[in-house]
Amino acid sequence: MIIYLLTTLQVLLLASSANAGRVVEGFVKAVYDGDTILLTTREDSRLKVRLYGIDAPETKKPGKPGQQYGDVSKRMLMYKIMGRRVSAEIMDVDQYKRIVAVIRHNGNDINREMILEGMAWAYRQYLHAPYESVYIRNEAGARSRRAGLWRGSNPQPPWEFRRIKR
Repeated sequence: MIIYLLTTLQVLLLASSANAGRVVEGFVKAVYDGDTILLTTREDSRLKVRLYGIDAPETKKPGKPGQQYGDVSKRMLMYKIMGRRVSAEIMDVDQYKRIVAVIRHNGNDINREMILEGMAWAYRQYLHAPYESVYIRNEAGARSRRAGLWRGSNPQPPWEFRRIKR
């Protein structure tokens, strides 16, 4: 219990506004879905991280349906970073107390790659410069190439899916 409280406190301290832009490095220990991971740091902190600026299709959860491409998006993110050392540029903390970050592996912006490959939407509601124009442009490119979830004629965005399922 004490370890849990200390870890939670550390997450909140790391992700406070004063630490926005701070970079944390660690290993990806779990991928929950196409936009959420578990990162362990050198100090053995376990940080739940939401990928900044993207929203991936929802995966099936106990008692809740998932969306088309939800599992594909999760598998793609696993393929890219599971078990690998990454850096997380902290942008914010969300309402669920998760760190919101841009994830990089070998210098590559993984968030951007997920959009570019049609595995996630650019999450315009929470997207700001300098990432905004790049992510939106990459989404348009994925749409025009009919990559990933854009193969469907009119894929439902996750935020609409969540609103309807509430």
